[in-house]
Amino acid sequence: MQIFILRLALVFGLVFGLALGPGHAAWAQNWTEPARGSETRRALMDALRPHAEWELGAPVEFVVGVLRVSGDLAFAAVAAQRPGGGAIDLRQTPGYFRGTLEPGMMDGTNIQALYRRSGKTWVAVHHAIGATDVWFAWDPLCAEYRAVIADYCF
Repeated sequence: MQIFILRLALVFGLVFGLALGPGHAAWAQNWTEPARGSETRRALMDALRPHAEWELGAPVEFVVGVLRVSGDLAFAAVAAQRPGGGAIDLRQTPGYFRGTLEPGMMDGTNIQALYRRSGKTWVAVHHAIGATDVWFAWDPLCAEYRAVIADYCF
């Protein structure tokens, strides 16, 4: 179900971007998706992993729904799970016990992240776990990360 939601968000974003016209559609396609097994894809997931494990507990692996890179910027929309596909019980996570995760108010273990490359290192600068809104469509973030999220920005 989480993968379906992530893909639906991607399709909606691309269709909406194309509907805005050629200028906006070009922005929506000014990125590439790192191939499975690539160094870039691995580096992006590794940059997000400590944030996810802090809240969800270790170990965590990701099912990638959306992954975009343009220059030194990147965007990811993933679903976190236990290795091998095991579900994460949000009520048994460090974040829940600390009071930073509220399972009844979250969209499961879906995570979105905005990255910036610093030298050869990718850094997950902004991220959210279980967000129920499109938090990254905020004007200041759109201005900075437009190359990878233009179809979400107005």
